[in-house]
Amino acid sequence: VQLQASGGGLVQAGDSLRLSCAASGRTFSNYAIAWFRQAPGKEREYIAAISWGGGSADYADSVKGRFTVSRDNAKNAVYLQMNSLKPEDTAVYYCAAAETMGAVLTGGPFGSWGQGTLVTVSS
Repeated sequence: VQLQASGGGLVQAGDSLRLSCAASGRTFSNYAIAWFRQAPGKEREYIAAISWGGGSADYADSVKGRFTVSRDNAKNAVYLQMNSLKPEDTAVYYCAAAETMGAVLTGGPFGSWGQGTLVTVSS
């Protein structure tokens, strides 16, 4: 499955933004999808994931309560709704596919990574 993240941009602190992860290729609905981000000079950080059917989601503590992950398998898309954005949320955001949520929560493997989308939050 090939993935492409989009929807990034420049926003102010407190604003909201919705990222999309569009998929093509193999059956998208077979995969759990995870979101990661990487800020300048920092390591890549896991932030959220959703199971293949959408019935299970997981969030890092840094975004819990502010970000919501969802998916629409009919549209081959996963979304990351980001509310109450903070300057520390500034990063390039990536989506990645794994065969199961278990794989996501134990660090992989991730078979596909999408090109990232830049989110910049100004104070």
